[in-house]
Amino acid sequence: MENHTEVTKFTLVGLTDDPELQIPLFTIFLLIYLGTLVGNLGMLALILLDSRLHIPMYFLLSNLSLVDFGYSSAVTTKVMAGLLTGDKTMSYNACVTQFFFFVGLITTESFLLASMAYDRWAAVCRPLHYPSTMTTTACAGLTLGSYICGFVNASIHTGNIFRLSFCRSNVVDHFFCDAPPLLALSCSDSYVSEMVIFFVVGFNALFSVVVILISYLFIFLTILRMCSSEGRHKAFSTCASHFTAVSIFYGTVIFMYLQPSSSHSMGSDKVASVFYTMIIPMLNPLVYSLRNKEVKSAFKKAVGKAKSSMGFLI
Repeated sequence: MENHTEVTKFTLVGLTDDPELQIPLFTIFLLIYLGTLVGNLGMLALILLDSRLHIPMYFLLSNLSLVDFGYSSAVTTKVMAGLLTGDKTMSYNACVTQFFFFVGLITTESFLLASMAYDRWAAVCRPLHYPSTMTTTACAGLTLGSYICGFVNASIHTGNIFRLSFCRSNVVDHFFCDAPPLLALSCSDSYVSEMVIFFVVGFNALFSVVVILISYLFIFLTILRMCSSEGRHKAFSTCASHFTAVSIFYGTVIFMYLQPSSSHSMGSDKVASVFYTMIIPMLNPLVYSLRNKEVKSAFKKAVGKAKSSMGFLI
């Protein structure tokens, strides 16, 4: 752990040094973060308050919303503070903490996405056995397992990155503490660290993607056997939305982490990172939930109760 004596803080380059873009970017990211805050915490509140949504599908969605809000907050709040105040420094320990929680939550999301695909397979392909397949115990096990895998993975990557010696520079060419720019600062031999990242991320991504692809392959085959054209259209629409979000999520993760450091362009990495740290957490409530009739009904019911309460108070 010799790097503790070499680097005590990091300086984040951020997205741009142009002073004229600082306030516009802060405004854009503030609006995105508010959308993430309202969408994900609003989804959590709806699921908690409406008993009709106390089923496995929405339990998994509520955890997805919590994870989205968590890892977006770990990154976006620091970015906005830097744009507003101009202070882009981060202590060594704060960098370690941000990295740990970001990796833990982003990995948890990948396993939750796989769990959601399994849940949809059970609902579409085995509807009569769904209550016995997705029991409370099974649902809790899938969720707890996602968190455990996420934070075990975070512990591996955090130890793997921060065991290195950072003596070249303390300037991180990114807007948050992430593996590729930190590896670029190390004066230690980073080959082993790169291989650990490649294989661990590769295994996690491959496992989750295989579960999702197999689940949706069986869902697709089941949909083709449906007699109702309306039912097929509804199912295809739901799958298309899910696949769009999954493709963006895994596409950016694979682009970021499953290539050698010599192939990284920090400019393109930053653009890709904006998608999975800020855009995806904002879009997920829309993609997975707000197009859902049950959620819309719960939202209308909540708005109606709020209006009634306001009218009673007036």
